[in-house]
Amino acid sequence: MERIAEIERNTKETQIVLKLNLDGSGKYNLKNPLGFFDHMLSAFCKHGDFDLSGSLSGDLHVDEHHLIEDTGIALGQAFAKALGDCAGIWRSGFFIYPMDESLLQVSVDFGGRPFCVCNAALTNIPLVSISPQGLQASFQTDCFEDFWQGFANGAKCNIHLDTIRGRSDHHKMEGLFKAAARAIRQAVDFDSRRQGQIPSTKGIIV
Repeated sequence: MERIAEIERNTKETQIVLKLNLDGSGKYNLKNPLGFFDHMLSAFCKHGDFDLSGSLSGDLHVDEHHLIEDTGIALGQAFAKALGDCAGIWRSGFFIYPMDESLLQVSVDFGGRPFCVCNAALTNIPLVSISPQGLQASFQTDCFEDFWQGFANGAKCNIHLDTIRGRSDHHKMEGLFKAAARAIRQAVDFDSRRQGQIPSTKGIIV
């Protein structure tokens, strides 16, 4: 059974097209105008073995917030659509990821109720980069939590993201994306002992 989902989100602020394969090999082919965000999503796919393709565009002349949050919502919706009734999966996952001086922890539960707790301990100072064309670009670190809140809402999952320790905002965010990928991979994998049963005493994920 293929667990593939396609999502389109078109608003006056953003235009997002995503195709997600839960059982992929980490292939990433997403047209993303934000360099650091592109780096994070690429790492997420590589470490979770998720295939993701499509395109992102939006009103970056206003702010990065709309595009980053809406991408989180759309990606969460893609996970929810690909999982369907969640029959046979583990449902929850947990991972601690070390990244140089930083140590990051993520727990997730695809239990049908959205909730996001983000203790990333970021400075909220934008990361600045220079493109090959010599243009200056930035990533608003305060949008990191907006992405994961959007993801939780779209996927209808609980997700807790915690920086245990760390100095570099880059390392904290990248480590949390990688920890989230591993925790989510664990949660969406099939449990052979469940034999296709819904992973809830209710008999349904709501």
